[in-house]
Amino acid sequence: MKRPPIRLLPDKKCLIMPSLLISSLFIFIYLTLPLTHHPHHSDHTPFPHTHLSDSSKLPRFAYMIAGSKGEGLQLKRLLQAVYHPRNYYLLHLDIEASDSERLELAKYVKSVDVMRNVMVIGKPDLVTYKGPTMIACTLHAVAVLLKKANDWDWFINLSASDYPLMAQDDMLHIFSYLPRDLNFLEHSSTIGWKENQRARPIIIDPGLYHMKKSSVFYAKEKRSMPASFKLFMGSAWVMLTRSFLEFSIWGWDNLPRTLLMYYTNLLSSPEGYFHSVVCNHKDYQNTTVNHDLHYIRWDNPPKQHPISLTIEHFADMIQSGAPFARKFAKDDPVLDKIDKEVLRRSSGRLTPGGWCAGNSALGDPCLVYGSPDAIRPTLNSKRLERLVLELLSSENFRAKQCK
Repeated sequence: MKRPPIRLLPDKKCLIMPSLLISSLFIFIYLTLPLTHHPHHSDHTPFPHTHLSDSSKLPRFAYMIAGSKGEGLQLKRLLQAVYHPRNYYLLHLDIEASDSERLELAKYVKSVDVMRNVMVIGKPDLVTYKGPTMIACTLHAVAVLLKKANDWDWFINLSASDYPLMAQDDMLHIFSYLPRDLNFLEHSSTIGWKENQRARPIIIDPGLYHMKKSSVFYAKEKRSMPASFKLFMGSAWVMLTRSFLEFSIWGWDNLPRTLLMYYTNLLSSPEGYFHSVVCNHKDYQNTTVNHDLHYIRWDNPPKQHPISLTIEHFADMIQSGAPFARKFAKDDPVLDKIDKEVLRRSSGRLTPGGWCAGNSALGDPCLVYGSPDAIRPTLNSKRLERLVLELLSSENFRAKQCK
């Protein structure tokens, strides 16, 4: 069988976007008509006829999947669940993980012939929880993806405790109808208690100058709120456009660098850095969609970490329409349920899609692969469609941008 006709990354061990967005009403019509009447989508079968799409219309996602000590197997499972030959994947086990764990992950990637679009960072970063080294690690991943993969549309960051709630075919199908300049991130300038507990304290991350991981520590002084820009905070989980991230990395305006220096001493920088950059620049502040594309459950009142999802949350998370959920404990039974009932993925195998050309009755259909442009959306795409239409409605889209 012929290999995928796209340029894939070799295995590694290791412009500004248009400022005019179409109106919410036009987006609603644009999405509703094609998705409702698309000739290869069916409301009656979970596996509609495989459709060979125009490759210029299908997007590409660039994933960063990050983990730490003891999470190598979780990263492997997550990679299998979200893999698609159209996308790019960068795996990072931080410096706390052992070299052997990192090597095992790299060996697995090399052993799967189709995974020529997957990279494993060989020289890991030191990542301090709540420290700026977290955002530095993300920016490192973005820079590598910009250098090694020049044709992706959106960047998505996941951790070892995330898991998909639909196949990549479903995401590719729905996002093929969206403008490529939409940035999905939960954000708000009404930061409440975070002003005194996040914005005003001054912290130091030892990971910036030590090789051994340790906790951040606090300075005695506190700072005033900034006057030259506005702080926005939200979820650390984002789906950002390539053009916005080129701006964030290259910074032809000094705003990304200014904010990066400011967030160097701010607690939990991944929950505010990109949010503040996008909302303080006129070319990007009208491109935001106020959602992190995750299903997350919190205690009431919220604690430091979200609730660990289990089988009791299964129905709610699927009906949410979100393409991802977190957080999951390692090997929780709900992951097996998602694999079996949602992804149709057997243990140790890749999530099947239109690109898998083998006979499932004879074994793993993805051992034989055809065109990466062949997608086979399932009923889960309808749930994502409903979520997207809600987010882009006149009540939500403009009304919740950078407020």
